Formats: sequence, structure tokens, C-alpha cells
Amino acid sequence: MNTNTYNSLSGLNTLGVDATCEKLIHATNRQQIVKACLDERLEHTPLLVLGGGSNIVLTCHFQGTVVVLESKGIAIKEDDSAYHLVVEAGENWHDLVKFCLENKMPGLENLALIPGSVGAAPIQNIGAYGAELAQYCEWVEYLDLETGKCQRLNASECLFGYRDSIFKQKLKQRAVILSVALRLDKQWSPNLSYGPLKGFSRESVTPKAVFDCICAIRQQKLPDPKVLGNVGSFFKNPIVSKSQFEALQESYPDIVGYVVSDHDVKLAAGWLIEQAGLKGSSVGGASVHLQQALVLVNKNQATGDDVCQLARNIIAKIHKLFGVTLEVEPRIIGASGQKEIDNA
Repeated sequence: MNTNTYNSLSGLNTLGVDATCEKLIHATNRQQIVKACLDERLEHTPLLVLGGGSNIVLTCHFQGTVVVLESKGIAIKEDDSAYHLVVEAGENWHDLVKFCLENKMPGLENLALIPGSVGAAPIQNIGAYGAELAQYCEWVEYLDLETGKCQRLNASECLFGYRDSIFKQKLKQRAVILSVALRLDKQWSPNLSYGPLKGFSRESVTPKAVFDCICAIRQQKLPDPKVLGNVGSFFKNPIVSKSQFEALQESYPDIVGYVVSDHDVKLAAGWLIEQAGLKGSSVGGASVHLQQALVLVNKNQATGDDVCQLARNIIAKIHKLFGVTLEVEPRIIGASGQKEIDNA
């Protein structure tokens, strides 16, 4: 474990924002994570825990301690029906998906190339192309910063929802995820519900073919954060009532929506932003990506304030045009912790 003062965080967030912090700790195992986090809590110091840094917008100097989770380890057990994996929080998510495929444990391929760490995955219940973490999660172990104890929640107790979980609600800023347990059924069933995957034959498709297809789609749609800083999808796809969707459909016959229940429809936020003519719009060094309107990019040394102001402009325009309120996916981080986009 090492500590420094006034460290740059530009290499620790995929948006590439050049922010700093008072103290930086790289914790390489569970014991170091627990000790670092509890020590800072005892000192009543603002605490920010980072995994891959792919879901945060740093808006200024962080007046506290940043703990980077770098714990590694994948433990595997199996029974007649499934593989059971316990994965440490610091493992890279996409590397885990590749590891499972290479070791003939398919199931996660629809979630390929999602940036970030395994520890971050349960927080917003990562999902893409017809799959989400909740389908595979058995339990999550976390450090409770209020009690100082390590706790375990089974999947149902995590209260997973669309880009949501107990870790964004009741346990927000209280839980530091240490490990995640996953179940992968040995009887593999391909998930071909998403558009480009529908062309595959369920009888002959392989997990590797699905994986390769998902990677190709994401690489085509989403910029590589190593080349162009971003946090992936910046806004959640909003869910509206069926009647509101039908009203919008009268004015916008091409509007994209997916039925999620008898009463609700999920809109494509990227379609709304593009329809509003906001592709390519910018504030300072932050811009809406020209290939994917759902992505905000660091085009030219953007600050966190640039990104937040651009997001606020988009939210206001979408609400004015469609009567729909967009919600941001990444965490907005201020001087002492997480804050709302309106106050950033």
C-alpha cells in the first residue's frame, strides 16, 4: 500500500478529467481495502473508492482520500448444474468475461467490453444487449462503513433494478464492495434477443460468436476511452407510461421504444438526443459524440464542469421537446463526495 499527497486522478478516470486529491491509496488486497477505508472513516475524512474509474465525473479537487481497489482473485467451484465463481472487486470486468470463455464457462458474453471493475458491477446492475448482472449474481460481500463489519447480501437482497441496486439507494456511500459471487449454468442458453444477434441460429451459435459480435457492436458504437475520454452511456434510457409513449408517437412516429411491462415503455435516450439535434454539441472541451449521442466525450481537455454543463443542457432540451427527464448514469463527484448533477 502506498500513499501520496495531491495526486493527479487523470489516469484513474476513463473520462480523463485532470482532477486531484489530498491522499491516494492503492489497496491491493481485501485487508488493505478494509483498513484504508476504516482508517479514513475514523479520521472523518471524505472518502472516494475507485475501481476502474469508468462511471465517475470528477468536478474539482477532492478534499479527502481516494482508495483504488486493486484486489485480484477468482475462486471457482462447480456442481452438476453450474459453475460458482467468487471474484474479487479489483478484477477487470471484461477480463473476467474473457477468462470465463477461455475456461469453457460461458454465460457472460452479452456483457463483454463493459468498462470498469467487478466491484462496480453490482452498484448499477450493469447490463447490455439483453442481459444484466442480476441474472448471474448469487451474492455480494461488502464492507459497511458505518458498522465496520463485512456483510453479505444474496441477490434478492441487493434489490437489483434497471441500472439500480441497494448500493445506489439505502447503502449509497456506505458500502465498499469486496467481492461478487456469480453462477454460470453449465447448460448454456444463448441470449439472442438483441437486434444483430437475432441473425444467429440458436442451434449452432457458439459463445465465442456471441462474444465477438457484442465486441464488434460496442467497438463500432462506443469510442475507446484510451483514445477519447468517456464514461460510456451517460444517460439512462428513460421509462415512461404507455400512454405517454403513445402521445409521443403521434408527434414522432419513428420514436424508439421497448415495452418493459403492461404499463411502461423504455425510450432510447440516444434517439431523443439525436432527434433534438444535439450530436456534436459541446461545452468547453466536452462534446456529444458524433457516432453515439448517448456518449459524452472529453474532446479537448474538458473539465468536469464542462461535462456537467453539457449534460444539464441536454437534460433541459430533452425535457422541453419531449416532456421526458433524463437521468445521468455516472456518479458526479464534488470536493467531498457524490452530488447531484443539478448541484455540480
